[in-house]
Amino acid sequence: MSKLTVSLSPHFQNPTTTKVLMNDVLIALAPVTVVSLLFYGWNFLMLLMVCVATCIVCEFAIEKYLMGREIPSMSATCLTGVLLALNLPPAAPWWVAFLGAIAAIAIAKMCFGGLGQNIFNPAIFGRVFLLVSFPAIMTTWAAPQGWLGVDAFSGATPLASINEGLHQGLPANQIIADNGLTGWKMLFARAGGSAGEISALALIIGFVYLLVRKVIRPHIPLAILGTVVVLTTIFSLANPAQFTGPVFNLFTGGLLLGAIFMATDYVTSPMAPLGMIIYGVLIGLLTVLIRYFGAYPEGVSFAILLGNMATPLINKYCKPRRFAA
Repeated sequence: MSKLTVSLSPHFQNPTTTKVLMNDVLIALAPVTVVSLLFYGWNFLMLLMVCVATCIVCEFAIEKYLMGREIPSMSATCLTGVLLALNLPPAAPWWVAFLGAIAAIAIAKMCFGGLGQNIFNPAIFGRVFLLVSFPAIMTTWAAPQGWLGVDAFSGATPLASINEGLHQGLPANQIIADNGLTGWKMLFARAGGSAGEISALALIIGFVYLLVRKVIRPHIPLAILGTVVVLTTIFSLANPAQFTGPVFNLFTGGLLLGAIFMATDYVTSPMAPLGMIIYGVLIGLLTVLIRYFGAYPEGVSFAILLGNMATPLINKYCKPRRFAA
């Protein structure tokens, strides 16, 4: 006779596991990863391999020799490596990827107890760690020249071009026109930036996949993007010569990559729908303020880290509904 197990309610099972969810996110990242490989070639492939391998080895060593247990989810570890690689300049040296992966796993993840206990998104933490430690390397961009032989774009990022032009006294709309930064061009493929910023369309395809598979809810991405659209529209209408418009801000930098794949991390984002909206609005607001008034042309990474810090407080006041309530 089999042993009868009695447990607390609710008494239902769900076939969805952490491994299944992480594999779905990896599948959603496949379009932008493939496009990055096609445009940046061997340089990005090397960074991708170094990030993934270092994340796996680092977490395995800490779990086995310091905590005496197995890695709870290899897919989650691989996902951190892929996201970190997509957040790096494609021409960065391999040792930068190596150090960033160690910081992401050893500091941001394992110092807090491992999977499910970290308060910061590991990939974002690794990127910010590298940006603060090696600012010259992390802000040096290369023009795409990968296996497709594409060499039609400038190596400067659109956000950096805007900042430089504004410092020279040029109006924002003229800078955008001079650089040929049309909405269609930025949607399909754009110049410079991190490897994962190469194609907004590839990121949107991944977003649709995650929604169809119900891996994420739309609250956080839409709250972030909606806040950016509203604020940039207000600023650009008030002073179009000084502030860029909503289309430019949506399709440049790491906004889509961060809003879709990193701000939605289960562990570091709020649980309740209202909390998700507040969290998304906060990240969108901080992103716009950093882009317009900060020292860095890009603000998504810092905004997400600050949003991660606010998550416990948001969860305290925005609690999910109880079962049978």
